[in-house]
Amino acid sequence: MGLFERYLSVWVALGMLVGLLLGLWQPGAFQVLAALEWAHVNLVVAVFIWVMIYPMMTQIDWGAVRHVGQRPQGLMLTLVVNWLVKPFTMAALGVLFFQYLFAPWVDPQTAQAYIAGMILLGVAPCTAMVFVWSQLVKGDANYTLVQVSVNDLVMVVAFAPIAAFLLGVTEVTVPWDTLLLSVVLYVVLPLLAGMWTRRVLLRRGADALARFHARVKPASITGLLATVVLLFGFQATTIMANPLHIALIAVPLLVQSYGIFFLGWWGARWLRLPHNVAGPACLIGTSNFFELAVAVAISLFGLNSGAALATVVGVLVEVPVMLSLVAWVNRRSPTG
Repeated sequence: MGLFERYLSVWVALGMLVGLLLGLWQPGAFQVLAALEWAHVNLVVAVFIWVMIYPMMTQIDWGAVRHVGQRPQGLMLTLVVNWLVKPFTMAALGVLFFQYLFAPWVDPQTAQAYIAGMILLGVAPCTAMVFVWSQLVKGDANYTLVQVSVNDLVMVVAFAPIAAFLLGVTEVTVPWDTLLLSVVLYVVLPLLAGMWTRRVLLRRGADALARFHARVKPASITGLLATVVLLFGFQATTIMANPLHIALIAVPLLVQSYGIFFLGWWGARWLRLPHNVAGPACLIGTSNFFELAVAVAISLFGLNSGAALATVVGVLVEVPVMLSLVAWVNRRSPTG
């Protein structure tokens, strides 16, 4: 691991600080960038995420993907944690913190809005950034692709009914354009580009593919840092305007993230999953599909609602939390 990767958490922290300062210094510029979106998906952020993911897609060996079914335990662990555990623990933590522990500092109506935003995060497992975390823990790229793809398929049918049940509303309108566009941008297109690139390079030999990976590796990290700068720049004024409430929302989100991860890690130990399957399996359940959560929060409760703010805090919390868990995974094996 190179010097840059070894201190990635430091660079991300600096990226968060730079984004915050730039957002406060030039809020108008970030408002212009934030407006460049389609179906609630910011196109500038999408480009940087695409830059992150594309090199990883060139590592996927389609000949090996068909063998994933011979090791279904990791896939089953991901599905159980994401859909039978995570949404309900998120809702329970929201109620515990905002109706009881934080009740002196948050009025009941605002508390309900924050709980709703947390629930929407809990029902939306990550699609894009998982490929980044998988690469950082040296995960099996083929297995990760299958895990993400199956989760996307389940999300199509399970997101709305689970969200409606936990929110106590009769109907949740899923923004299908957001969901489908995100899957196409973050999975389908980079996967097709990666397949084509891999095929072309392998015609020149395995060394050509290895050299390509070495050259594009910095691009993935650069895309991650640029994404962090943009996200914190977009939310700079919100962070400074609501520091106490953002800190309060972050507490249950941190408890949820670490709790879900270690539940998955315990399951990986029990199933005796290999490191390259266990790491991504646990990290998928920990991270969130924030574009979808934010879009639904805005459509249901409004742009300036507490629910929308809670989903935004999920974005701010996720990167540092995930980097800490990546470091933890890289120091351990679930079967060790």
